[in-house]
Amino acid sequence: MNANTQVENSMGANLTALYTIARREMTRILRIWTQTLIPPAITMTLYFMIFGKLIGSRIQDMDGVSYMAFIVPGLVMMSVIQNAYGNISSSFFGAKFGRHIEELLVSPMPNWVILLGYVAGAVLRGLMVGAIVLVIALFFTKLEVPHPIITFVTVILGATIFALAGFINAIYAKKFDDIAIIPTFILTPLTYLGGVFYSVKILPEWAQSMTHLNPVFYIVNAFRYGLLGIHDMPLWQSFSLMGFFIVALGAFSLYLLNRGTGLRS
Repeated sequence: MNANTQVENSMGANLTALYTIARREMTRILRIWTQTLIPPAITMTLYFMIFGKLIGSRIQDMDGVSYMAFIVPGLVMMSVIQNAYGNISSSFFGAKFGRHIEELLVSPMPNWVILLGYVAGAVLRGLMVGAIVLVIALFFTKLEVPHPIITFVTVILGATIFALAGFINAIYAKKFDDIAIIPTFILTPLTYLGGVFYSVKILPEWAQSMTHLNPVFYIVNAFRYGLLGIHDMPLWQSFSLMGFFIVALGAFSLYLLNRGTGLRS
């Protein structure tokens, strides 16, 4: 068997393994759809009704668009990152808790396939929830989506960032309560303070500086530009930061997986 054939066989096996993990994650999401897809839809509907209709009717507009339309990108992205994070943290920790992660670790597939498979499943859930929330938003306001490619790429990058963060959370978690600490005390505050409900331009200077340290702000900023054509920061800054976080979190996740941190103890 020559080298080219060996490489082709190896790539084929890795792709099959990647597809299998991602398909299993998708099956899990759809099997418990009443827990993975319905609750975010109900929650976001309430946000649209309370913040968009009741409060938005008094605010009128924000950055030249109706307040209802202004909050749509933030709420969609909030649902995407929360569900991408929650999916991989609970799924991978469940694999640790059930001890069947060991079957993957002793298999011939490389660790990057395991990581990518779980991340793909989390991103898929984020996309599904984001699409559902976006459809719900159309019942409350009109959206033209001037930059669809930027919109789609931002969703993928944002979901990937928080999927990787959720993976790291699951690696270090020792009990189910541990996977709820980060979303409660870090992810939720970052989301609410990331420009979901307001433009950073209306904040005092010190608050704007604090907001610029929030990675969620840059994701929402890019997504809002793709969906509405308005932004608070240059797009290159948003995409540069997202790229940096993906590389840094991805490398750290793979490092932990290679070391067996939290997996072989």
